[in-house]
Amino acid sequence: MQTSLDDLQAWIGRTETVRDSIGATPVRALDATLDHPARPVEQGTALPALWHWLYFLPLHRQSEIGPDGHARRGGFLPPVPLPRRMWAGSQFEFRSPVRVGDAVERTSTIADVSVKEGRTGKLVFVKVRHELRCNGATDPAIVEFHDIVYREARRPDDVEPPPQRAEAGAAWRREIVPDDVLLFRYSALTFNGHRIHYDRRYVTEVEGYPGLIVHGPLIATLLMDLVRRQMPQAEVASFRFKAVRPTFDLNPFHVNGQPGPDGRTVRLFASDHEGWLTMDATAVLR
Repeated sequence: MQTSLDDLQAWIGRTETVRDSIGATPVRALDATLDHPARPVEQGTALPALWHWLYFLPLHRQSEIGPDGHARRGGFLPPVPLPRRMWAGSQFEFRSPVRVGDAVERTSTIADVSVKEGRTGKLVFVKVRHELRCNGATDPAIVEFHDIVYREARRPDDVEPPPQRAEAGAAWRREIVPDDVLLFRYSALTFNGHRIHYDRRYVTEVEGYPGLIVHGPLIATLLMDLVRRQMPQAEVASFRFKAVRPTFDLNPFHVNGQPGPDGRTVRLFASDHEGWLTMDATAVLR
């Protein structure tokens, strides 16, 4: 590695603050993308859980974009010298609603940077804490931890970890067809330039994957959307997810849910067309 762990850890504690206004158009656009009927989105409409990802978009200049479609390394995030970057998981506390019309401030802090040795080489994990505050409030409406993993370039002799079988018989199950249009629309809504989600030549020839990769945040949003479809009046207090295995656009996949006996905990998971677990998640309702 070109950058030492000590150099990377110097980024711990670094912060940035950005501001945005919660407009109605992104809400209508994601409703359409997730195939919901049109609905009134008026001033004061509460965002469904995770829809705050439609705001605070990464508005990097075109000249600042790196070869993978992300902004070049450095700046707020540490300059990790590994080529492959993935969203590994997140944890959330939804303390109060974020509503259309709110003026929101997001403060982000590098909470941790660690280097590990995996079966395919070096791994660098970066944990970022985001706090969203509405209309000048002291207390955050949402606290989010975002786990990013950086990996070395794929090698021909790489051995992937053995897959884990997803459990069968979940009470809720919905099939998702991840076509190019769905992936493009979600990339556009989140202003995500990462080429693994739309550039088939890049993702297959450069990063060595068999097809376009379905966004981890999109799958997490679909898991939360499953709760919304099954329990429209439910309010989510907390949510966590972990990406287990990439999902590709080559086949349909499923989002699944199983309410717990306590009436508040919902086990959520995504599975691919072969029944392998691709994302593991838990939601806790108020």
